[in-house]
Amino acid sequence: METYLNIALIIISVLLIVSVIMQSKGAGLGGLTGAESGTVFTARRGVERTLFRLTIVLSVVFFALVLVLVYLAR
Repeated sequence: METYLNIALIIISVLLIVSVIMQSKGAGLGGLTGAESGTVFTARRGVERTLFRLTIVLSVVFFALVLVLVYLAR
């Protein structure tokens, strides 16, 4: 059981990393200096909104899996 949960945790973590990296479109050196400060609070539409929601779902699933694995490790 723990083996399957560990494998699921690895898969979820890789998917979470990919979804976060895909959201950082256009975040170059200008974003570090604050040159693109107007684009931070724009509305999310289409694929960007879906990717944002997917990231939230993946992070909740990741957190739940970690809690289950900590509980089972006791």
